Amino acid sequence: MNFKASLAAATGLVGMLAASAAMATDAHVAPMQDFANSTVKTWVADADLVAAIKAQNEKHAGLSQADIDAMDQKWRAETSASSQPMINEVLGHAVSQYLKKKKDESGGLVTEVFVMDSKGLNVAQSDVTSDYWQGDEGKWQKTFLAGPDAMFIDEVEEDESTQTFQSQMSMSIVDPASGEVIGAITVGMNVEAFL
Repeated sequence: MNFKASLAAATGLVGMLAASAAMATDAHVAPMQDFANSTVKTWVADADLVAAIKAQNEKHAGLSQADIDAMDQKWRAETSASSQPMINEVLGHAVSQYLKKKKDESGGLVTEVFVMDSKGLNVAQSDVTSDYWQGDEGKWQKTFLAGPDAMFIDEVEEDESTQTFQSQMSMSIVDPASGEVIGAITVGMNVEAFL
């Protein structure tokens, strides 16, 4: 085989490998969409969850960005502190217990669940998140700001602590009474369990 033929074959192989990797990367999207539509939509229709988001939206209506930043900094500091009053308050919420139960019932498919309000602040969660404000991230910006039917599935990443490949599915949460978007939910999922 001459050089040009070898180069063409190698280029073709690289192209096939790149296409294969791209397909493998997106292979998680459809199963996650199906799980969101069949399961997560029932979670976000829960009356207590909707009521908790609406209550926090009212409570946080007047927050400035400086207030939000201060709350987020306090949360971040508490994640490595022995005293965690802010974190404990959120984790102790009945809706957090509901989300933890849904995670536990998934048999390892769901790795974390958290719900955000109209500012992108955590309302409830199954596990401690690294930050309290999600409003600067795609999980909130590409759902809450995008409207009632928005869904965003993030890239697959390796979780070093669990040595598993995970992705996050986020979607808008709508008040069933008004049809208004009131918050968003993010569900971390073990991609290997799907594929």
